Amino acid sequence: MHKTRAEATEYMRVLLPRVAALAERVEVAICAPFTALEALVQFGRGSRVQAYAQNMHEAPEGAFTGEVSARMLSELGVHGVVLGHSERREHFCESDAALARKVPAALRAGLTPIVCVGETEQERDAGRTEGKLRTQLEQDLAEVAGEQLAQAVIAYEPIWAIGTGRVATPEQAREAIAFIRGVLGERDPAAAAATRILYGGSVKPDNARELLQLPDVDGALVGGACVEAKALAETVAAAER
Repeated sequence: MHKTRAEATEYMRVLLPRVAALAERVEVAICAPFTALEALVQFGRGSRVQAYAQNMHEAPEGAFTGEVSARMLSELGVHGVVLGHSERREHFCESDAALARKVPAALRAGLTPIVCVGETEQERDAGRTEGKLRTQLEQDLAEVAGEQLAQAVIAYEPIWAIGTGRVATPEQAREAIAFIRGVLGERDPAAAAATRILYGGSVKPDNARELLQLPDVDGALVGGACVEAKALAETVAAAER
């Protein structure tokens, strides 16, 4: 929950010149609050920086006070939406059953869903990481046809590494993301190979390059380290390298 409309516009004014050349080789999306999305779309028009929402409701319309639908986002020119972020799951009781409805709704509207999965510190310490990831993937993507899997993006965010300054070791990140791709491959090997899987967990400019060089890691879901435009530009530069 960062950036007013005016602040988002200023953010783009600082960011775009810094990533203009880099964004030709790196896909960049800013996941903003609903109130800032129109400003991002307008200011970013003509650039390769896309606007993504942080959440959406699965219904096209209805008596769902406080919610926003996929077609409302599409009308604004938004390109995609983050679904199932750990903060949504923890603070707003977002369930895998809800995500099973949201993911196909996003795809039907032409939005790219970034589906977040990940384990808590207690689950990792108890050896339940793979079980948690499998449950989330199988339930969240239950209504997505196998050949459609590659239209979604998966973000692995170890919850114990979000906002804590801790980062999964390269081996931990590689193992988890390889496992995710393996679970997807059980449904459709070709789609699994084409699905982009991101790492998200205290990604910063100084560790982004090491993480992005790992096998199976196709990108990064960056949190607090991208609140300032300059830091995001530095992370994009690391991805480009």
